This record gives sequence, C-alpha cells and structure tokens, in this order.
Amino acid sequence: MSNLVSDYSYLEYLILMLLTSILGLSIRYTLGYSKQSWVMTAHHTLSYCLLPSITMIITILISGNLALSLGMIGALSIVRFRNPVKSPLELVLFFALITIGIGCAVNFKLSILLTLMINIFIVTFFKIDNYFLKNKNKSIFTLSFEEGLNYNSIDIISKEELKELGQHKNLRQFYIDNTSKNFNYKIESKSRQEIDNLNETLKKDPNIININIYYAR
Repeated sequence: MSNLVSDYSYLEYLILMLLTSILGLSIRYTLGYSKQSWVMTAHHTLSYCLLPSITMIITILISGNLALSLGMIGALSIVRFRNPVKSPLELVLFFALITIGIGCAVNFKLSILLTLMINIFIVTFFKIDNYFLKNKNKSIFTLSFEEGLNYNSIDIISKEELKELGQHKNLRQFYIDNTSKNFNYKIESKSRQEIDNLNETLKKDPNIININIYYAR
C-alpha cells in the first residue's frame, strides 16, 4: 500500500480506523505493563485510542488538495492543544501516535513496524531498569512526572523492598535512592480512607523509615 487509501469503501475505512486505534492502544498497554502508571487513566487511554484514527482521517481528507490543506493548517493553529505536556516522553508518544495515524493513511505496514519498535523499546528499557539494575540498587531512571494533584497521596521510605507496595494498584512512583539505598514509594487514591488504612498498616512494619501523607484540597 504505497499510496493514500482514498479509494476504500466505508467498511474498509472503518476496519482501518479500528486497526489504527488498536496500534495506539497497544502502546498504552505496553506502558502500563512497564508500570508507567501515569498513562493508566481514562483520558490517556482514550487519547491513545482516538488520536491515530483522527490523524489518519485528516491525512486522507487533505491529501491532494492544496486549498484544503492550507485551511486545515489554519484551523489547527486556532484549535490548539492547551493541556500542558508534563514529560518529554509524553510529548514523544503523542508525536508517535500522530505519525502512526499518518502512516496508516499511506503505508499501514510502516505503522505496524513503528508500533512494534516503540513497544519493544519501552519494554526493553524498563525491563533492564526493573530486573537487571534493580538487584544492584541502581537505576537508569529518576522519578516520573506526577499527575495526582487532585488525589490523596502517601509517600513511603523503606529499608527493604515491599512487594505489596510495588504491586499496589495505585502505585504512582517507585525508585531506589542511590545514596541511602532506601526504597521510595508514592501511592495515590481518591479515597482518603484508603490512604489512612494503608498508613495504619505500614506503621507496624519495622522496615518503614518515614511516611508522609498529603490530602487533596
């Protein structure tokens, strides 16, 4: 498929849009599998699903029409993304989703290859950090950015690794301090009661060094 898919039927367009959305969702779930909890929200999931398909349709609509292309550029300059990008990785992934959408309108095989490459790199980098360097109390990554400004949160510092915290459904951050060799966890929840219950449980653990709680305003 070397040219734009402008001669497809509506059913073929629908199938192509679904496949394009699946490619975007695969990246989202690969990030979730790699414990990048910031992406595991409804807003991020819908963005990863819809952005490639929307970009694909835009590419098809403006292809071969200079006037429409210029008009689309003008429209997009007015309707801008006003949501602040909190991480370079988030910006790169949005750009990748747009590229996947354009690729699906031109050459679907290239979009599949790009998606596979992105997924492989994500898994490889985080597996290296979590399984190979972690045993040596080293890390190639620092803290990820925060999203939980409207959530209750609890920060825990422990002398030993706590697997129950590492596998907690609301874990937002985890890192090992290279200086003190302590294990640092950040857990967020909409429920204040859940944070309080976790605090009461952790107080009894002799490995806990410090606990800080921040309640949403």
